[in-house]
Amino acid sequence: MRLAQIVDESDKRALVVTARGDSRLVKGLRSTRDLMLEAIAEGAPLRKIIADRGIGKPINLAAALKEKRVLLPLDHDDPAHIFVTGTGLTHLGSAEGRDKMHRTLAAADAATLTDSMKMFKLGLEGGKPAPGAIGVQPEWFYKGDGSTLAQPGGDLVSPSFALDGGEEPEIVGLYLIDDDGQPVRLGFALGNEFSDHMMERQNYLYLAHSKLRPSSVGPEVLVGDAPIDLRGASRIRRGKEIVWEKPFISGEQNMSHSIANLEAHHFKYAQFRQPGDVHVHFFGTATLSFADGFRPEKGDVFEIEAEPFGLPLRNRLTIAKPDKVKLRVL
Repeated sequence: MRLAQIVDESDKRALVVTARGDSRLVKGLRSTRDLMLEAIAEGAPLRKIIADRGIGKPINLAAALKEKRVLLPLDHDDPAHIFVTGTGLTHLGSAEGRDKMHRTLAAADAATLTDSMKMFKLGLEGGKPAPGAIGVQPEWFYKGDGSTLAQPGGDLVSPSFALDGGEEPEIVGLYLIDDDGQPVRLGFALGNEFSDHMMERQNYLYLAHSKLRPSSVGPEVLVGDAPIDLRGASRIRRGKEIVWEKPFISGEQNMSHSIANLEAHHFKYAQFRQPGDVHVHFFGTATLSFADGFRPEKGDVFEIEAEPFGLPLRNRLTIAKPDKVKLRVL
């Protein structure tokens, strides 16, 4: 089952459920957050709430996406109550890259490993603990609040001072904090984490700066667990031409950390368990056009797709004009 939020023909929000290829309105609900709040209050699964509410007329979700009427799959009335975060160095990469990485780790002296390789090695050794146990903590970063999120089909706006604006195709966990301060997962969606890789390359301590960029999620959220072996595609379109393309591989089978371990290390912090807040958490990737030496240009369209998540996520790269910032002293 997948969920999506749209603006309908009457310019009102609507909630859409897709099951077995059939997309329909959910009666009486206009947001996934309202659906989650009702399910939490009743202690019932989302499917039961949807069944009790009933489903309405069919929806052409692809047409709504083309018309830019598809919203983020989970949001909040106040974007300041959305945390956009992520974890890196979590994926094993292709079989060839994985073998090369293992050979490097096996041959290298611990003192010669870069900090990134040390972090990756920690994940390999302790990122998938036994059920109920907590493993090694991952690399973690903050991207911004909900105001930084671009809706599916919207523009990813690179700031004027950026050195680069490149895609990062990932799976994203979507969460709501309940009244008791406990995280509740809605499901998983496609995401473009979008970062400044040139800035990060200058010095890895610039990672925090490089991640303060917009990102996008959706169009649909897959309710339940993420596929353990996810196969899709990431590509960049320039006009009518595909100028870069590679397989998009994710899921726990292709990761050095379990999803549960990454979730545990994010939500162990009390500030991330404030009732009513929404969390959008990126889980990392092994596929980057930047790694192939490709540099996106203004107007390029990033496209990420994987069959379990329904419609593809597309976003156009644009460049912001310089901001005029003047500090005042009172």
